[in-house]
Amino acid sequence: MGQVLNIVIAVLFFVMVYTVGVRMMASFSRAQPPPPPIGELRKVKMTFQCSVCGTEVRMTRAPVDEPMGPSCCMQEMDLVSRSDV
Repeated sequence: MGQVLNIVIAVLFFVMVYTVGVRMMASFSRAQPPPPPIGELRKVKMTFQCSVCGTEVRMTRAPVDEPMGPSCCMQEMDLVSRSDV
């Protein structure tokens, strides 16, 4: 009787671990959400630097995926680094 109980507990434990594992793997395979509507801010990670005075600006949100650089010293700043978010 004790051995049957151990087998039942082992089978229930296996089913529980299997179910949790399958759900975790399914959560990794979700499709990326659609892009936000035009006008909403998108996440970007870009660093710009002024070629005249050396000021650096980090942009973290922008209305488009490829934003124009900000202006400093009456010139457009140069893109120094860009990371995919």
